[in-house]
Formats: sequence, C-alpha cells, structure tokens
Amino acid sequence: MKKKFFALLLAALMVLSLAACGGNDGGSNDGANQDTPPASDGGSETKEPESTGWTPSEPVNMIVAYKAGSGTDNTARVLSAYADKFLGQTVVIDNQEGGSGSIGWTALAQAKPDGYTLGFVNLPTLCSNIVEGLGDYTMDDFVPICNHVTETSVILVAANSQFNTLEDLVAYAKEHPGELKASTNGNKASNHIAAQLLATSAGFEYTAIPYGGTADQLLALRQGEVDFSSAKLADFAAFTSEVKVLGVFDTKRLAEYPDVPTLGEAGYYDQWYGSARAIVAPKDTPQEIIDFYADAFKQTMEDSAYLEAAEKASVTTEYMDPAATAELLAAQYVFCTDTVSSIWAE
Repeated sequence: MKKKFFALLLAALMVLSLAACGGNDGGSNDGANQDTPPASDGGSETKEPESTGWTPSEPVNMIVAYKAGSGTDNTARVLSAYADKFLGQTVVIDNQEGGSGSIGWTALAQAKPDGYTLGFVNLPTLCSNIVEGLGDYTMDDFVPICNHVTETSVILVAANSQFNTLEDLVAYAKEHPGELKASTNGNKASNHIAAQLLATSAGFEYTAIPYGGTADQLLALRQGEVDFSSAKLADFAAFTSEVKVLGVFDTKRLAEYPDVPTLGEAGYYDQWYGSARAIVAPKDTPQEIIDFYADAFKQTMEDSAYLEAAEKASVTTEYMDPAATAELLAAQYVFCTDTVSSIWAE
C-alpha cells in the first residue's frame, strides 16, 4: 500500500548508512497471533514460475526464528498459504525460537543447501546479533532470495496507560530517570533499538526488559509489566484496542494512524526506522534454486488473493529481488555497526 514510498525511504537509509561508514533488520519481530486465511483458488490467474531447470519435488521447510503467533510467524503463514500454487509444493513453517532469533538462524546457516530449507531473517536484528556475537554465523552464511515485508516502527503504551502523548511519556521519563520500563524483543534486537533511538534522541533514561520475542514483549505491555514498548503494525493487528500508538518512526505520518505524530514532529529521532523480513537460503545453494524461489515468491506477492489477505493482516508487502535484498542486508549491517553501536555509546 505504501510500497514505493517505503522503497524510497529504504534506499535513502542505505545511502546515509554507507556515507556515514564508507563500507559494508529484527521479532522481530514478532507480535500477536493472527489467523491465517486459507489459500484461495480464485481472484487471480495461477502462472507457473519460469523454468530454471530446478523445481522442488517435496515440501519446503521454512525456518522462522520466533515462536508461533509472533509477527514473523504471522507474516510467514500469510505468505505460505498462497505460495504453494506457485512453488508446486507445500511450505511447512518450522518455528525455532530463542536467543533473539539466533537459534533459528544458526539452524538455517547449517542446513543443507539443497533448496528444501529456507528461512526468514529479520532486519536489523540478524545484523545486530552478528555484531554482538550472539550466533555462530555471519552475513556470508545466507544467500538472499527476496525481501517480503518492510515495516515502520511505532512507540506503544497500554490502552489504560497514564500517557496519552509522546511528550507526556518523555516528560515523565526525564523527571524520573530510569524508572520507566520498556519491554523489548531481545537485547539490542529491533524493538530494543527503537526504544534506544527514542531515549537517546529525547534525552532520557529507562530500563529495558528483554523478552523472548515481540509476542511476549507486547503481552508484558498489555499486562502492565512495563510502561512502553516499540513494535510494528502487524505485531499488534489482533489487539489494537489494547494499546495506544504515541509516535511513529518516519518522516511522514502513517495512513493507518493519521493523528499520531512522527518522532521528528516532537523534536526527537527524525529518520525512518523499522524492520524488514527477508527470505534467504543457506550459503552454497545453487543459483538455479535461488532464481526459482525469487520468481515464485514474486508471483505470490503479486497475487490478488495474497494481497487481500496481507492487507487484512496488516502485512506491508515489499518484494525485492535477490540483488536488491543483498543490498538491503549490507546496508542494515552498516546501520548496526555504525548507528546502532553509537546510540549505546552515548
């Protein structure tokens, strides 16, 4: 729905990051449970992927490094429900949660590169995990197939919170240094980065409480265990009435929340920040396999039945081909080694 807009913002982020560093996500992201609609036989014409000389002859395993019901799991299941008619095989979601995604991504990096094990990686969390040494894998252990989702981060409080505006929250935090608690999806994971970007730019201290993923993180917020949090729209699509959105990490207000100001409007962090969820394969996967999946997933993401289901689930689809996804991964790594490292150094 904002596909071109997000693509331009993401391109700008890449240029800024590369200029800052001169070199080379999330669970993320990872939110509330969302029923996945069944695949539909109508609404679009099924077209066979272009022949690359390889097609899967058995079900495809898709590793999701977060628990069932997480934001990544929800978006993966929406995609998989419609991908089978283009892949010719069923996509089986394999949830391997833990370690801010590092358990699932370790398994993905070590999988046989035969085309039958793929996985979602969350940005910038994958990159921040590597920078922090949280897993026995590197960026080179993954071959990009395509990007699936690009999402803007927002600041949230519980529906019954005393805070009704971002300024209210910041003013209280400054008057009570370190008192406010923020739930995160893991230490220095995507939503922790968002909270730190706000705190650093607004000049206040808080206490970060890491949870196993965004689903648990947002449950803690709704149960009153913490005072504020950060997430993406798909993460709380199933319980929007239980939270209040106070601020948006963008240069423009979101169409879904036109009355909610950007952080920049309040005088805080004034750049776009969010997460991406990309599909990758283990290194050494043959190019013909990568080409097959890139084409099949592209057709899936252009399918009218899928797009209708994605919109209903608040999934912000943004397909990128293997080359563009490789650039995205590289830019996010720069962002984590440069910008993310600096916000904890201040």
